[in-house]
This record gives sequence, structure tokens and C-alpha cells, in this order.
Amino acid sequence: MHMRKKKWARPELDACPYFIADPQTVRNHWQEQFPVARPLCAEFGCGKGVSTAQMIRNHPEFNFIAMDISPDVLGDARRNLEAAFQGEPIRNALLSRCDLARANMFFGPEDQLERIILSFSNPWPKRRHEKRRLTHPRELMQYREFMADHAEIHFKTDDPELWLDSQVYFHVCGFRPLFRTDDLHASGYTPNYITEHEARFMAEGKPIHFGIYQKTSLPGPINPTLWQMPNRADLPSDLFGPFSDTPITEGGEIHDAQNFGRA
Repeated sequence: MHMRKKKWARPELDACPYFIADPQTVRNHWQEQFPVARPLCAEFGCGKGVSTAQMIRNHPEFNFIAMDISPDVLGDARRNLEAAFQGEPIRNALLSRCDLARANMFFGPEDQLERIILSFSNPWPKRRHEKRRLTHPRELMQYREFMADHAEIHFKTDDPELWLDSQVYFHVCGFRPLFRTDDLHASGYTPNYITEHEARFMAEGKPIHFGIYQKTSLPGPINPTLWQMPNRADLPSDLFGPFSDTPITEGGEIHDAQNFGRA
């Protein structure tokens, strides 16, 4: 969907003290851009930041990096952040414009992200465009390079095919599921910050798929450039559900769905 260009967006971003115009210049140094060091959380594809602003406002224990490729939507995100903070100083958020398909150009191994949020990213339904998906192994293997051990990816989508394919992507790239549901709003999971897209899907009665995936060791070697989707019949059946709305337990550790932070 084409967005009308907003003439005010770029000047407002240029004047914004928490906008990083060139994220390559702070690669490996994101933490230093915040006044206080806290666990780093990045949202890839924040859009207008409707849900992002509330999440950042409610969780001062994280430093957030909200990123999108469009300066026009980032302009909206800045305004939504300012509205959420109601005049209070914004100390735990940065906005930045970048091409998220090249994430390792903007983040390095010293950044040690604790969480990546992917909400309603482009599903790229045609198989020839599959590598453009933000959950494809080509991207996930980049993320692994700058994520902390046991860090998480929070993934939300309305697209059933992207959801099922992503279960395979996460599996082959060494991300174990901590929580998965095929109907987020019926699951009771909290906190759930509702995006603009999500509100529309809710009004249409469309279920939302949601999962939390933790970085673990790789199950085997993988070349993300040459990797191709295997036949689903050859994969573990539990990859594809049905999914329980109960957090997954391993080694006595339970992921607390009520806790924004890691258990």
C-alpha cells in the first residue's frame, strides 16, 4: 500500500534528538546512544508506532530501537511517541531508518540485543520472493550474530502461510519456541500491544498468530543463501501445531507470559 508523502516528516525527524539518521555509524555502539544502559530491544518494521509508543512508555526497563524503511511512517511514530510520553523526556527510545533486509550492516556482535519484535511484516506470498521475508533463514542467521545468548524474537502475523513457513525457519536456525498460539486474542497472553493493522484484523474477526522464539544452539549447519524449504512431510509434525496457549516448559524453566521480560 502506497503511503502519501508527508512533507513535515523529514524535517521533524532531522530535529528529533532520538532519531538516528545513519544507523551504520552506531553499529556495535547502540547501547552508548542511551543515557542509561538497559537490555536492548529492537522492533523491525515499527510502522506508525501506534503499539510501539505504548510499549516503550510502559517498559522503562528496556532501551528500544524502533526501525522502519519509510521516513513518513517514522514521522508518525515520532508523533505517537511524543503523545504517549505527554511531555515527559523520552530516554529509552531511538528511531532509525534502514533497509531491514541488511540488518547486519546496522547491528554488530557487540550490540547483544535481548529482543527483536516482528509485527505484521510483509508476508511475500510468492515463493520466488520468500527470501525477502524478515523471518527467512537469510535474515534469522543475521540476527543471531547480534543477539545475546537466550535472546528472543517475538513474532506476530495474520498470514497463515507465513506463520507455518516461519516455524520451519525458526527451527532450522536454532530458535526454540517458548510460546505459540494460533489465536492471540483468545489466548489470554499479556501484555499485547495492538498495532494499527491488528485492530483492523480484530474488527474483521481474523485470528492473529503469535510466537516467542529463543536463540539456542544451531541444530546443524545451514547456508542461508542456498537454503530451500523442505517438504513439510519430512519435518517434525509438532512444528505445525496445533499450538497450546500454555508456555512451553524445559528444564523446569517456564516462560512467564505475564512478564514482558525474559523468565
